[in-house]
Amino acid sequence: MEYRYLGNSGFKISEITYGNWLTHGSQVENDTATECVRAALDNGITTFDTADVYANTVAESVLGEALKGERRQSLEIFTKVFGPTGPKGHNDVGLSRKHILESIDGSLERLQTGYVDLYQAHRFDYETPLEETMQAFADLVRQGKVLYVGVSEWTAEQLRAGHALAKDLGFQLISNQPQYSALWRVIEEEVVPTSKELGISQIVWSPIAQGVLTGKYKPGGELPSGSRAADDKGGADMIKRYMRDEVLERVQKLQPIAEELDLSLAQLAVAWVLQNDNVAAAIIGASRPEQVAENVKASGVTIPAELLTRIDDVLGDIVERDPAKTNDSSPKTREA
Repeated sequence: MEYRYLGNSGFKISEITYGNWLTHGSQVENDTATECVRAALDNGITTFDTADVYANTVAESVLGEALKGERRQSLEIFTKVFGPTGPKGHNDVGLSRKHILESIDGSLERLQTGYVDLYQAHRFDYETPLEETMQAFADLVRQGKVLYVGVSEWTAEQLRAGHALAKDLGFQLISNQPQYSALWRVIEEEVVPTSKELGISQIVWSPIAQGVLTGKYKPGGELPSGSRAADDKGGADMIKRYMRDEVLERVQKLQPIAEELDLSLAQLAVAWVLQNDNVAAAIIGASRPEQVAENVKASGVTIPAELLTRIDDVLGDIVERDPAKTNDSSPKTREA
């Protein structure tokens, strides 16, 4: 496993990060979830990403229990705040001071830790003054409950405004967590250049495009049992935009490139996002421990420039590049 600095800070994280969205407390049983976490630790992953909204707080509890007994200083634990939690009342969502300060205490209790290494604004809150949000984060940093602050799916303009306020308040905004894969490149035109200028790293989710880039979905074929596309608890909705024959056919054509590098298609997909020098980590999920062991082999891989060009040529116009898609990620109202 290799490690990278997060943003303009002295904080290092494992470039393969374990995330438990759509798995812990939802897709897989707790015992299997714990086995996946153990597999992550055994393979050198020290960074774990979750959110209070995942499985309505249950994912945090499962992760906290799975990490119980580990040396806290050897781990980097990330969580997020924004989404509706608890009974989903009118103050159980968003980035108000009330919701942030109450949410961190709940997250710390569930994660069984006195602090989180990175606390992230899960989306941008259009209904709360940004000054209020950033002041709440600044207070948590000073209280020692949060070591570093990041965001998720913010636009270039939002990153710039948040970064300026953080600087004024005496702390750093060091990370953004966007969706990014060989099929989904909407951050490249605006978010990445702005982030490089500001000293913000990307921690990217869905590097294998919800499993599509593993090649397990064949054009015209049946959905594999237990796969994300067959999941009626939310997974199928996320993956459906890729479940077109024209996409699946192009993915199959990546196989010779993966073979040249002695990689699986999944490993190629994870390694591909790590070629971007603004990416500090790729988040992987898992429903089986073996998936963790496979995906960590993408760490430290260098893909030659000529093969990166071939990947672009194979995928062609099925790649989504529209930077406006980032703006679509955050709800314009924060109704629970």
